[in-house]
Amino acid sequence: MDKRQPSKSDIVQSVDVCIEVLLNVAKNPDIRLTEVAQNLGETKPRILRMLRTLERRGLVRKSETGTYRLGTTAIILGTAASTQVDLVRIANPILEEVGQKANETTQLRIIDNGESLCIAKFEPMRDLRVQAMIGRRRPLTAGSYKVLLAYLQPQVQLQMIPETLPRLTKRTITDRGKLVAELDKIRRQGFCVSYGEVSEQLVSVSVPVLAFDGSVIAAVNVGAPAFRTQRSDVDRFIVLLKEASSKISARLGW
Repeated sequence: MDKRQPSKSDIVQSVDVCIEVLLNVAKNPDIRLTEVAQNLGETKPRILRMLRTLERRGLVRKSETGTYRLGTTAIILGTAASTQVDLVRIANPILEEVGQKANETTQLRIIDNGESLCIAKFEPMRDLRVQAMIGRRRPLTAGSYKVLLAYLQPQVQLQMIPETLPRLTKRTITDRGKLVAELDKIRRQGFCVSYGEVSEQLVSVSVPVLAFDGSVIAAVNVGAPAFRTQRSDVDRFIVLLKEASSKISARLGW
């Protein structure tokens, strides 16, 4: 098999430019034709033909105001690419590093079928610790896993919030309006801290992991028993998780 890198003579220039157009739209949602042409140093008529081709195949979509963003086909491709990237392989050593520094349980969670799903974990060698289980599901609307919900597009976010919110403890948010306000706060601060929303004896901190386009792909989490967790511990967990999120996100292209 020929493993050499393709030379310029091997490249179909129009396809190469079309890919550049697609990447430009991906990095700059709601971009205009003129801006794409300027960014790539191409003529507007040529870029317009490429945008129309991409639009026909569902890779981009044009708004009523004439701007462009990714289409549904691009979302399908992105999901497939994310699945093929070994997220767990990338995250496992980073989860272990955070877990050892925090001396608490760490998890990596994704959105799956409207719930948060644990796909990787690390537990410290101490008698009293939070028990994590790969494959365990939790509601997106309770606990620090709300960070996954907070980073969704608003219209998708609202679709994911059920009319009746499950109450897991007396601290669980069950009012839809309060939950939406809380999600906005989480997104602005970049992390979520939960005190006893899923289990009354649990303090949980989560930070989002971002894909190349800034969309949420997962969340890293530290869970600790409430009786030994002070505010200073929570602040330290936030710093550790932000560092971990940055490492994983960078390896995913963000």
